[in-house]
Amino acid sequence: MSVLVTGAGGFLGSVLVARLLASGQNYVRCLVRANSDLSRLEDLRRAYPSACIDQVAGNLASRSTACHVVQGIHTVYHLAAAMRGAAATLFHDTVVASESLLQALEREGGSPRVVLTSSLGVYGTSDLPGSCSITEDCPLDAKPEGRDSYTHAKIWQEQLFRDFATQRSIDLVVVRPGVLYGPGGKAFPSRVGIVVGDTLFQLGGVKNLLPLSYVENCADAIILAGISPSASGQSYNVLDDDLPTVSEFIQGYKQQVAKIPSVHVPYGLAMLASRAVARYHRYSRGQIPALLTPYKTAAIWKGHRFDNQRIKDLGWKQQVPTAEALRRTFASFASLGAGSLRWNSRPTGGDAGLDARTP
Repeated sequence: MSVLVTGAGGFLGSVLVARLLASGQNYVRCLVRANSDLSRLEDLRRAYPSACIDQVAGNLASRSTACHVVQGIHTVYHLAAAMRGAAATLFHDTVVASESLLQALEREGGSPRVVLTSSLGVYGTSDLPGSCSITEDCPLDAKPEGRDSYTHAKIWQEQLFRDFATQRSIDLVVVRPGVLYGPGGKAFPSRVGIVVGDTLFQLGGVKNLLPLSYVENCADAIILAGISPSASGQSYNVLDDDLPTVSEFIQGYKQQVAKIPSVHVPYGLAMLASRAVARYHRYSRGQIPALLTPYKTAAIWKGHRFDNQRIKDLGWKQQVPTAEALRRTFASFASLGAGSLRWNSRPTGGDAGLDARTP
């Protein structure tokens, strides 16, 4: 059986390719950006000399590229998406490129299994109590324009795939990872807070759980979604067990990586600051970006908890315990040096952290 991984050069994509090969998959077509760092894929070629890693550099928005990469493919793991940039870029590289992929699958024919990697950030949580447990039955955000361009694009992408699966012949599974972490990932995702200058501002309650998904554990869940017959038409939250609070995560970073300055901003104060930023955004007629809004703050930092029982019922088991995953992650950060870390200074609302812009 032949599989396609889009965004294969990214943080999650390269690990997914490795886990596919380790599971016995002997043919993996990898769609990557023309300027991607391919060292991880080259390492995999050396580690699995008998497997075929068919590497294709191109742009999914190109009809010829999309048609080429889906030829003879039985399972598509679609990870590629824009993580940053202007709203038009995010929409083009996430939604338009996905539409091109779907059209190519329709022309190819058959009924391939398509696993779409989305995000926990697509849920409409802003109006829900902080004590609410978010399952896969929670509706998607009906007002994504109140969040950010990334979330808006991911919701459009999900709806596009759902509509296509209903009207045409693809076997769709949607996987929604939490905050991806691990060696090579980001130091502080948006659910921790924001960075201003050299200071981390932790937003929300001190007991807020950080919905982490270790990159290897997440890749295993995505593969399971791709091969399980009962996964057809389903959506799955993918996050680890025994999650740390945001405060515990920051403390672990300080102890094992670097003594970074941080300030805790309680949820109520964060909401006041968000209202002030939103008012000034309107007053300046958009000259000052609305990095914080009350709607976005409620969605990200109110303290919602996410349920992962459905993926467990499918048969997923967390192979790397959270304590060990955090140890590996902090050790990798420490080896880079604090000055080499990628700080996430803008609260995009995204959780997946795929770092795999559409090739």
